[in-house]
Amino acid sequence: MTIHQLKAAAEAVVLVVTDPPDPLADFTRRFGFKRVLSSGTFLDSLRLRFHLAQRLNVDLHSVGAQVLGEHGTSEVLLWSGARVGGAPVLSVLGWSEQERDEVRRGIEREVRYANITIIEGNQASQYGIGMVSARIVEAVLFDERVGIPIGSFNPKYGVTLSLPSILGREGVVQVLEPEMSEQERGALQRSADALRSAFARIDSL
Repeated sequence: MTIHQLKAAAEAVVLVVTDPPDPLADFTRRFGFKRVLSSGTFLDSLRLRFHLAQRLNVDLHSVGAQVLGEHGTSEVLLWSGARVGGAPVLSVLGWSEQERDEVRRGIEREVRYANITIIEGNQASQYGIGMVSARIVEAVLFDERVGIPIGSFNPKYGVTLSLPSILGREGVVQVLEPEMSEQERGALQRSADALRSAFARIDSL
């Protein structure tokens, strides 16, 4: 990014996908760009939906679930809001509390460390982020105003992080903070703290 690029396209929607995308989006804002997005937890949320659909043996489109905060190990899987056909996922499982906890921990591990697993197997993880990037660009290009979890600067938390957002031609036009349990809210704050620390390290280089 340079000052010349800013002058040429000051109103551009800039999408940051390079890891770590959230702190790098904040670094990009330093150049003066106002509409900076991070690919954030969009891909993580799709992975969560995939694993839940597998466990429930239902079509992927029947599952609604989101990952918030950092695209990284401090990300927050929003279990309290996960639904299948409008019903809470954890109650639909119909298992004992211990069985549900085991499934939950397994899915969290799969989602949280997916990039590491993929890179160990394929030496790269370009396919997932490529698909997500194309979808984000499509939503901006056609002004879809679609609601997805995507990273943008949030003044409340002081960093770029992912929350459900309305995405269109102007970038993120509205951020929607969903209902969360106290535990999830605390985890989101800790994720924001981790992102501030990560940005400070990048900014000091």
